[in-house]
Amino acid sequence: MEAARVSFEESNDIRSVQSVDSIFRYNHAQQQELLASKPWEKDPHYFKDVKISSLALLKMVMHARSGGKLEVMGLMLGKTDGPSMVVMDTFALPVEGTETRVNAQAAAYEYMSTYIETAKKVGRLENAIGWYHSHPGYGCWLSGIDVSTQMMNQTYQEPWVAIVVDPIRTMSSGKVNLGAFRTYPKGYTPTSDGPSEYQTIPLEKIEDFGVHCKRYYSLEVSYFKSSLDSHLLDLLWNKYWVSTLSTCSILTNADYTTQQMADLTQKLERVDSQSSSSMYRFSKASETGVGLGGGGGGGKGEGRLTKAVQDCSKTTIEVLHGLMGQVLKDRLFNSQAP
Repeated sequence: MEAARVSFEESNDIRSVQSVDSIFRYNHAQQQELLASKPWEKDPHYFKDVKISSLALLKMVMHARSGGKLEVMGLMLGKTDGPSMVVMDTFALPVEGTETRVNAQAAAYEYMSTYIETAKKVGRLENAIGWYHSHPGYGCWLSGIDVSTQMMNQTYQEPWVAIVVDPIRTMSSGKVNLGAFRTYPKGYTPTSDGPSEYQTIPLEKIEDFGVHCKRYYSLEVSYFKSSLDSHLLDLLWNKYWVSTLSTCSILTNADYTTQQMADLTQKLERVDSQSSSSMYRFSKASETGVGLGGGGGGGKGEGRLTKAVQDCSKTTIEVLHGLMGQVLKDRLFNSQAP
């Protein structure tokens, strides 16, 4: 059990904090000074990274997992530390979710206000610093509605960050699939062409992703824990490792794997259709002696084929990890000594 917990912390790069006061102490004057200066208005990229406590991470992942295929939403409490945003705690909100958006009703706003005020009464001085929600099975990015929500919050509740968790991909890969984002102000044109790191996006959501991907940027994410967290983590892990041994990721993620294969089939069919069209136009051009500009249009198709190959490799590796886990459990618990 201890080895499994250590492996989880190493996979997600959870670092121990030597000095508790260095990150857990709340300096009200320092926070107010930052709010007064508003450096993010001068530099849209002022905030560079997000530091998340290990307990806040576990609470977000467990809440996201409990939602199944529906999106869930929660709020984060924390503070700022220069260009870093520090998430100390999270709490779930009573909202209804769909595949494409999370709707916060009036009851959720009332619950939010009550929770924050109650937290301050028991000594939790941190303010709300952002929101999180889940994208079950389709990656960590901001949809058009997410971008609008985040822009509104950055307008009236700065500093504010949006975090997206994919619980299905987390369970499938064994590593937390999480992203942190902030939107650009209206009228700002980013110098980059969008996200540099490739991730698998379902075909039905590629358009929504592509239209809005240049309206926000990603922040680096790191995790931390203190010695005071160890006891609580041990209590949570005592329940987690039993669940891990008693479940089969191949069966648990069967629907997700099937969905990935169906999406991959559609992507390959689209590449094949485009390739056939390009070859036909190239053949006709050769017969008539008319040249084709841009190398016959094959570059775009080749790029999509490369991405489809990456998606296929990712799905294959996840299934192999599940098979290896089942083989190890069978050898440990079912094999008889000679």
